[in-house]
Amino acid sequence: MKGELVFGVNPVREALRGARGAFGLYVQSSATDHRLEKILKLAEERGVPVHRRERDDLTKLCASSHHQGIALMVEPFKYADLDDLLAGIDDAGRSGFLLVLDGIQDPHNLGALIRTAACAGCDGVIIPKDRAAGVTPTVEKASAGAVETIPVALVTNVAQTLQILKDGGYWVYGLAGEAGQSLYDVDFSGKVALLVGNEGEGIRPPPHHARVGHDPGGAGGQGARRIGRHAHEGRCPGHRRAPDGLSGRTAGECAFPEPEPG
Repeated sequence: MKGELVFGVNPVREALRGARGAFGLYVQSSATDHRLEKILKLAEERGVPVHRRERDDLTKLCASSHHQGIALMVEPFKYADLDDLLAGIDDAGRSGFLLVLDGIQDPHNLGALIRTAACAGCDGVIIPKDRAAGVTPTVEKASAGAVETIPVALVTNVAQTLQILKDGGYWVYGLAGEAGQSLYDVDFSGKVALLVGNEGEGIRPPPHHARVGHDPGGAGGQGARRIGRHAHEGRCPGHRRAPDGLSGRTAGECAFPEPEPG
């Protein structure tokens, strides 16, 4: 079966905790990180074979030196179906809190936004199929493994998806630096979808949504952090619940630390 290599302590740990098939764990022979012990135990519980490798071999295997001494071969990432995602939210009796990303190009930005969405209590993330970054090992590393805990739906047309959400009772709010209304002043109650535009061009017209302000420094930086900060302060709907996989935590109490570079 064709697979992909996930690397880094947090991505590997979350992948082993998740439902994806895992075929082999690669551990640096000289690794001393105490966190690897828990990962080795998870691999043993799942019956995943463990292979010891020198650091240089792992670097070649991962095509990156930022593997933190560990990598995991897993089945390809499975995107959620949009209809199933929306139906699951309704069946669970939740009002729905979604993050829609329109054309995020940088995989590190995508990973950071998915991580923020998981920390803020989003029910799911929606990304376009074309002209945008998809979920890759780099994205998984940047998300600190959060991609394993929150559904990510892949759609063909963002504009049509927004209309589907509106027809389903969602209020769509676009984050735009030039907006006249502050994000702090919005009552995010009921079904909510937050729309984040491309790093360079921002939200594409036509404006089928209310625009609220955010830091103009780009979607992947301060804008992403502000969404998480609002959740922590109780201003985002995600404050009402913890995301799947974060049982016992409130939104704003993030289980995914900032990704470490190496």
